[in-house]
Amino acid sequence: MTHWQHPSFFAYFPANTSEPSILAEFLTAALGAQCMIWQTSPAATELEEVVMGWLRQMLGLPEGFSGVIQGTASTSTLRALLCARERATSFAINKHGFLDGERRRLTVYTSEEAHSSVEKAVKIAGFGKDHLRLIPTGTDFAMIPEELEKAIETDRQNDRSPCCVVATVSTTSSTGMDPLRPIGEICDHYRLWLHVDAAMAGTAAILPEMRHLLDGTEYADSFVFNPHKWMFTNFDCSAYFCKDPKVLTSTFEILPEYLKTGVDRRVKNFRDWGIPLGRRFRALKLWFVIRHFGIRGLQAKVRTHIQLAKELESWIRKDPRFEVMAPVTINVVCFRYHPSNRTVTEEDLEQINQGLMDALNRSGRMFVTHTKLKGRFTLRLCIGQTNTTQDHVQQAWERLQAAVAPL
Repeated sequence: MTHWQHPSFFAYFPANTSEPSILAEFLTAALGAQCMIWQTSPAATELEEVVMGWLRQMLGLPEGFSGVIQGTASTSTLRALLCARERATSFAINKHGFLDGERRRLTVYTSEEAHSSVEKAVKIAGFGKDHLRLIPTGTDFAMIPEELEKAIETDRQNDRSPCCVVATVSTTSSTGMDPLRPIGEICDHYRLWLHVDAAMAGTAAILPEMRHLLDGTEYADSFVFNPHKWMFTNFDCSAYFCKDPKVLTSTFEILPEYLKTGVDRRVKNFRDWGIPLGRRFRALKLWFVIRHFGIRGLQAKVRTHIQLAKELESWIRKDPRFEVMAPVTINVVCFRYHPSNRTVTEEDLEQINQGLMDALNRSGRMFVTHTKLKGRFTLRLCIGQTNTTQDHVQQAWERLQAAVAPL
């Protein structure tokens, strides 16, 4: 097994856990409940309403947003695109399917740095990959709003129907932050669905000093972040919020006779808020985590991770053998070995850094991964594990320095 919970796991984005979350998972497994509707597990539904309300307040999301726990951000994005599709067509596709020409008109827009799940959702939802527009990013790897509007106008002039924009708060490769307010204003002007993917960085917004990351979310029709990434809650637990739950339930609701109950008009049946019928009691572990740590305890851990990333960035910038490759916005540091006193090609740098990463990972003492930023091979070090301390980050940096010493 790859030990994701090791404090020297710096790869990908974290999928961290904690003692209260593990305890809740034990209890959930023992109960073995199927939480598809209120009647099958009343406490599961009502606790989910409570914790989603807490999360909305912790992140400072608009009061009108309603939340539901989903499995992953990928499935949440698919839900958002399906809702956008149905709202744009007055729910005609749900009823009639795609009509001739309709498939060729609806278009979706996202950053060239967006997660691959957007493309997958575009294909599954029937838009077609050819109707996904990848909007250029700037030097900060964030979507350029002017380029978004230009793409929308071009499609409108070519008899296409702009439908949805997916903005990313913390892109996977570099944690680039799409500017939500100008993007939201564009969506509002053209009446497009705005989905905000904050799968990783959403947790950072529990810090007052990081709340600016979500500036403009009042324009969003849907929003997702994953407590199972950086809020010490076992996978899977994705928090999906929507502005108008009626669009969500109208897209997914089906009511066979065997699921009807006498309380349906008075309660929420979360099976109508997504794709699967069956649902786990995910709210319990989230409730355990929030009650155990408290908001201040969660803030302290997240704040420490961000501070450690900034500290690592400062060490890298002081060493002429390395260079920082992207702004350090939260807890991910993108960098590479590139000595200032040597002239090497991009191909050479990729080979050297690939070898450096492989050697570090083979040691079994730490784990990092890579990406490509504007075509350049880049190492990523993500600080987000529950028990990671300054000592672990310091040791990782010393191992990096030792590994490049013979080069």
